[in-house]
Amino acid sequence: MSETDPAKGVTGEDEVVDLCRELIRIDTSNYGDHSGPGERKAAEYVAEKLAEVGLEPRIFESHPGRASTIARIEGEDPSRPALLIHGHTDVVPANADDWTHHPFSGEIADGCVWGRGAVDMKDMDAMTLAVVRDRMRSGRKPPRDVVLAFLADEEAGGTYGAKHLVHRHPELFEGVTEAIGEVGGFSFTVNEKLRLYLVETAEKGMHWMRLTVDGTAGHGSMTNDDNAITELCEAVARLGRHTWPVRVTKTVRAFLDELSDALGTELDPENMDETLAKLGGIARMIGTTLRNSAAPTQLGAGYKVNVIPGQATAHVDGRFLPGYEEEFLADLDRILGPRVRREDVHSDKALETDFDGRLVDAMQTALSAEDPIARAVPYMLSGGTDAKSFDDLGIRCFGFAPLKLPPELDFAGMFHGVDERVPVDGLKFGVRVLDRFLDAS
Repeated sequence: MSETDPAKGVTGEDEVVDLCRELIRIDTSNYGDHSGPGERKAAEYVAEKLAEVGLEPRIFESHPGRASTIARIEGEDPSRPALLIHGHTDVVPANADDWTHHPFSGEIADGCVWGRGAVDMKDMDAMTLAVVRDRMRSGRKPPRDVVLAFLADEEAGGTYGAKHLVHRHPELFEGVTEAIGEVGGFSFTVNEKLRLYLVETAEKGMHWMRLTVDGTAGHGSMTNDDNAITELCEAVARLGRHTWPVRVTKTVRAFLDELSDALGTELDPENMDETLAKLGGIARMIGTTLRNSAAPTQLGAGYKVNVIPGQATAHVDGRFLPGYEEEFLADLDRILGPRVRREDVHSDKALETDFDGRLVDAMQTALSAEDPIARAVPYMLSGGTDAKSFDDLGIRCFGFAPLKLPPELDFAGMFHGVDERVPVDGLKFGVRVLDRFLDAS
């Protein structure tokens, strides 16, 4: 039996922790090849929670086990454009031996809910469910229609989740013009008088690629000047050590201006080491939004120690800034050289939108009501989200999953990291902010 029971008349704050724990306990590890358990159980769990309060959720399965849940809430003024709230239910794999608490236990310890997906992003899934269930039980309609999407496969590019729905079932998002999703709305405490809440308005594009070098196969004991492994490793080393040029986009410039004001000092994008040192754990998120990047992640070659293989391969996670894809690819080919054959495994666009409008005002209003020293600021995400798919429908996307965090918590390190966890108080804060945000949006 579920730990939450709608008959008890609990509020969203009352049940958000249990919802988060229950979602974490559903193993939805995404290995990128359908070998994992899939998202079907999570989709059914979400559908059950929505149906309990009177909604009519639908489950869409793009491949056996790869399921997403969609529901629509009627607003007070259905003539207004609709809002999309989206989250993914899949998570990256976790090795339990590395964790303090089992990654699929949903353990509560040290004031946090621990587990894979605690911040990426079953916390937002739980907060959304908690707010929606509370509003449905109390009969509080949002000002406009709200579409809820709990999606499969985000961690492998969204092919079997958001992309499938956008391209096969676009009618589900009819009338939607704006959306909120993951990796935004979290706090960075500057001092006792100011807390910045970083709202994602841009994200880098991606080129996940396979590099291949063909050489001459032969006996390992013989001299071979055409060794594919040697050629590939030299190219990968050049790429991995390359310092990409600083490119300041509109969003990063706006963030640096806000940060300059908050810190009371002028910031030089060309000399950010000192500034980044002041940002603690989020420095890793911000630092990489100043440049394109290409990280070698896998190597493969050979089948026996005394055989020189005829081919060697590598995989690289490439990310490019909005407006700099062509430059990135040209630089990439120059660094790799003519012997390396490059092919995309998965690619997707970069996104960028302005930090203005009624939705942004609603974010600031909701945050300030719960945290008087809050200031919402735009920032760029170094990774990617399902927003890339929804942009295909002309939907303007923001990252806004509000969390008030302890200054000492390494929030950036929680994403895909060991001992991922989210503060209990942060979850309850997020419920209150999202509730206010819906009223103001």
